[in-house]
Amino acid sequence: MQRIPHAVTERLGHYVYAYVRPKSGQITYVGKGQGQRALAHLLRLPRQRVDILAHGLPDEAAAFAVETAVIDALGLDRLTNRVSGKQTKQLGRTPLSDLVFRYGARRINIRDPSVLIRISQLYRSGMTASELYEATRGVWVVGKRRETCKYAMAVHHGIVREVYRIRSWHPGGTTRYRHRTKKKSWADRWEFLGSPAEPAICRRYIGGSVEHLLPDGAQNPIRYVP
Repeated sequence: MQRIPHAVTERLGHYVYAYVRPKSGQITYVGKGQGQRALAHLLRLPRQRVDILAHGLPDEAAAFAVETAVIDALGLDRLTNRVSGKQTKQLGRTPLSDLVFRYGARRINIRDPSVLIRISQLYRSGMTASELYEATRGVWVVGKRRETCKYAMAVHHGIVREVYRIRSWHPGGTTRYRHRTKKKSWADRWEFLGSPAEPAICRRYIGGSVEHLLPDGAQNPIRYVP
């Protein structure tokens, strides 16, 4: 098939497609587009067929959402896609319990001297308390104001996931980690040692939304409050 007939592309509209090995039925690539986009890579993958996974989608945003869901369901490691779907961290595969936690969160303001730390790159659903602590405590580019902070708050998708009472700050990579491998790039950063905050502080802040203070789109993962 050299081209998709014009009458067909009009009916397809925005669509999500997959490249499939005919014998095994294995999906090797997932993409989205319209018009002739589904044929874009067939010259270098001539032995694969094209399946349309969804079509007649209302717009490109809907196609992105479906593409993301399919890639997340199959697993990026099983595909030739180089990256996950657009906005997969915000809108991709997520446990329902985590979405209820995120979207049902109340907006809070921080009254105690604290540092908010966005850990989106290291966070994953179901991580242990020890893993969450290590993902939060290091390693960060922070200034001298760190010494005025009593608490450190782990933030993911704008929600406070845990609060730690800071005991001390140390140069990056100078304290022991159980779940992370130290890197040379840590040398110019800082990490703290601490423990879970007292119950009253945890009840006050854990599960609250601080998206107005540290949104996902913010370049700096650190925010001092109040």
